[in-house]
Amino acid sequence: MDARGYSSQFAYQMVWLSGHVSFAVAHQIFEQLAQVSIGTSTIWEQTQEYGERLVEYEASQQRHTSVERTRWNQHQYDPFLKRCLSIDGGMIHIREEGWKEFKVGLVSDFERQWQNDKPSVRLLNSHYTATLGDVETFSPTLWKLAVEQHVPYAGCLVAVCDGAQWIWRLVNDLFPVCTQILDWYHARQNLSQLVHDCFPDDKLLAQQSYQQLSDNLFRGQITDIIDFGQAHQQPTSYFENQQRRMQYQLFQAQGFPIGSGGIESGVKQYKQRLAGAGMRWSRHGAQRLIVIRSAILSDTFADLWKEVA
Repeated sequence: MDARGYSSQFAYQMVWLSGHVSFAVAHQIFEQLAQVSIGTSTIWEQTQEYGERLVEYEASQQRHTSVERTRWNQHQYDPFLKRCLSIDGGMIHIREEGWKEFKVGLVSDFERQWQNDKPSVRLLNSHYTATLGDVETFSPTLWKLAVEQHVPYAGCLVAVCDGAQWIWRLVNDLFPVCTQILDWYHARQNLSQLVHDCFPDDKLLAQQSYQQLSDNLFRGQITDIIDFGQAHQQPTSYFENQQRRMQYQLFQAQGFPIGSGGIESGVKQYKQRLAGAGMRWSRHGAQRLIVIRSAILSDTFADLWKEVA
């Protein structure tokens, strides 16, 4: 029993449900389906109490799995193990601070499949982690997830992310031996913007140029895109800096994912619970629910609960 007399199983249901829906909706679900009247404030209190326990447990696990304490064990290396890593961020509203970024990491397995004689890659066993704060706060959180998912021992590791510099710096620091891939859709968006800047008053020519250069982009012929932009006196540093991450035809032939849809979907699922209309959070309250939401999205909430209940 907890301090208010609720069984651990009943508290589990309140916290689990609060990780899916707002406290007010959780109150309605208990009334309609379980025919139990639990006040919204009670559900909130239980979520805060157990959420803090979960945060403390995760922090202790981070200390035990820090980069400094991780030692290489050659017997765990698996040349056939595949892992895909993605990183992104979203915004939630913190009371008295305004909109603040939370950072999200995803680790998953992947496999190639065929649809209508065209190759595609499917992510499997996706696990998420997130935190509210800067890169220094996020880094140990991401590393803990990576260790849990055996990323350091994966013979095939790819990182698929957008073009944010902080993301690639973090990938370089934590996972220096991996294949870095710039998200295909972000690359095309930047190509579309480049073509528009070259032909702002000629939509037809811009469309024709974009179609041609999209083929160059997929084939990894980035110098053609750079030459095109420079010929029209447009900046091309984005493509110059990302060339090695834009070899999409080669990546696809190797069976690697080239899109970061998994992490983008994950960020949306965090925001669905944390950034709804009118939602405002204390910093501690947001972090507690982020930990709960991460476990739910990773399908590990029951296991995590056993460690603190």
